[in-house]
Amino acid sequence: MFAQLAPSPSPSPANLSHFVHRRSFRKSIYAVSASLPTANSSRPPPIQIVGGKDLNLDVTRKDDSIGFTLEPNEEEIDWMNLESDIRLWTRALRPVQWYPGHIMKTEKELREQLKLMDVVIEVRDARIPLSTTHPKMDAWLGNRKRILVLNREDMISNDDRNDWARYFAKQGIKVIFTNGKLGMGAMKLGRLAKSLAGDVNGKRREKGLLPRSVRAGIIGYPNVGKSSLINRLLKRKICAAAPRPGVTREMKWVKLGKDLDLLDSPGMLPMRIDDQAAAIKLAICDDIGEKAYDFTDVAGILVQMLARIPEVGPKALYNRYKIQLEGRCGKKFVKTLGLNLFGGDSHQAAFRILTDFRKGKFGYISLERPPL
Repeated sequence: MFAQLAPSPSPSPANLSHFVHRRSFRKSIYAVSASLPTANSSRPPPIQIVGGKDLNLDVTRKDDSIGFTLEPNEEEIDWMNLESDIRLWTRALRPVQWYPGHIMKTEKELREQLKLMDVVIEVRDARIPLSTTHPKMDAWLGNRKRILVLNREDMISNDDRNDWARYFAKQGIKVIFTNGKLGMGAMKLGRLAKSLAGDVNGKRREKGLLPRSVRAGIIGYPNVGKSSLINRLLKRKICAAAPRPGVTREMKWVKLGKDLDLLDSPGMLPMRIDDQAAAIKLAICDDIGEKAYDFTDVAGILVQMLARIPEVGPKALYNRYKIQLEGRCGKKFVKTLGLNLFGGDSHQAAFRILTDFRKGKFGYISLERPPL
């Protein structure tokens, strides 16, 4: 069980900073101020404990409707500690790891194509923006103009969307939120790509050269929605797209009107990933192939994460599956679901939980928060 794993050294704050929930602090202030007595109050208000775990106070509550005690999770989640716990939970599990195969060849081809690009459009998963960027991305792009696309905006809350927009704006990165399935944000992306690379033909004219189309490369991890965005921009299906990693196998240039060329590229993963917390999130969000991970392990971690996230919590898990989360053990939860619904097949139970999350059955859930 995950809960029995030996403690691991705490990761550095730099690695954990993206798990601090900005809104938690603001709402905690409101909670404290709301608990203060007023001039017109006839009796002292109930005291609301914020950050009770540091005071060693018992702030659990009993929910008689489901028959077990729930941990407090109303906006008090410590995302830094959650990240540390994910690393702890994954220590004894089979590592999430993919086989290099064509990665080295594709990486070499991409570096060659980058030389032709006027602007680079990097697509990430809006639920895990920091885990879906390649560690070599900045080195590859150099001084090239970049547009950051956070796809699947329909799967995160408006608050998370606004927090990420502010975070990237402070870094001077132009960010667009899109929904590749419905096409939201696609046309805005096309206009921005043209405007950023608008000086290309001005420089060509100064050199006595004829104008040409602006070249924009769309790159990112597998299954983050690159091909779907291109199809939406073109308003027809030119690039193969499906809700699974690895559909795009080769690089392909396509024309968008007379003045924009787009490069669709295969999903680019690093040769290996040492951060298993990030790898687990890639598996949860279906951003890597199924052969790279164990379904039961990943679903168990997801259950334990959802139990800690205020928007979900143990009660929502119980309401959906009619199973109590005993001892915070996600793997036991998965096995029990397998016994109850799938004749003891834990793999099918794990697939059900992961599919429910990927289809938004738990609501607008982001698995990362912007750094403070």
